[in-house]
Amino acid sequence: MEKVEVAKKFAKDIRIQVIKMVTAANSGHPGGPLGLADIYAALYTSILNHDPKNPELPERDRLILSNGHVCAVRYAAMGLSGYFPVEDLLTFRNINSYLQGHPSTRYMKGIESSSGSLGQGLSVSVGLALGAKLKKETYKIYTCISDGECGEGMTWEAAQSAVHFKTDNLIAFMDRNYIQIDGNTEEVMKLEPLDKKFEMFGWNVINADGHNMEEIFSAFAKAKQHTGGPTLIVFRTILGKGVSYMENNPKWHGTPPNKEQEAQALAELA
Repeated sequence: MEKVEVAKKFAKDIRIQVIKMVTAANSGHPGGPLGLADIYAALYTSILNHDPKNPELPERDRLILSNGHVCAVRYAAMGLSGYFPVEDLLTFRNINSYLQGHPSTRYMKGIESSSGSLGQGLSVSVGLALGAKLKKETYKIYTCISDGECGEGMTWEAAQSAVHFKTDNLIAFMDRNYIQIDGNTEEVMKLEPLDKKFEMFGWNVINADGHNMEEIFSAFAKAKQHTGGPTLIVFRTILGKGVSYMENNPKWHGTPPNKEQEAQALAELA
């Protein structure tokens, strides 16, 4: 399928840009963005209704990034899509750059919400979903959440509200890699069975492999067809996917590679 091959190539380009960005900044989070690259490739090449030349298109789908520290993946996807010059990605986290360490609506268009503290994205999304319904808009609210933030109460308040108000225009997707800054999620704060917990709240839950492009497209297609309430796609992912020394290693949650490590990563991703 052509769209699958296009997305796979785009995901590879995202990963390459992420490594270059974080190394150039000598700061940032490489692990999460590498793990989310396949999902963001599918979103930006095919799934989202968006226009890089018109970032504020009224009928555009909204994409909320709750775990804002993984913004390198979104910036890379946006740059490669034509929102801004790709070479600007190398200004990532510079003091005067619009590509800050957390996305901000203050600095650039195409960003729907500013982020900082984890756990706020789902609440923001419920508000946007309700607003869209009141205005009888047909666009979708896509929300990227992390597994670690599911240890926070605000996430579950939003999850309950989303069901109560029947926000079937809300599609959340989770980066389920079992890793947060302090280690394995199940050791920091046991979360399992996450899918069952959301189901008990009343969510439509879909489990999928976050590195299988066919499954990614299928999961989003099923989510878009669901009516009557919100959908959560639990994507099983590998932190640091594509770079051997980063995969499943909590160290690379927020540690930039040095030049030698960059060279190895780029060679593996080539």
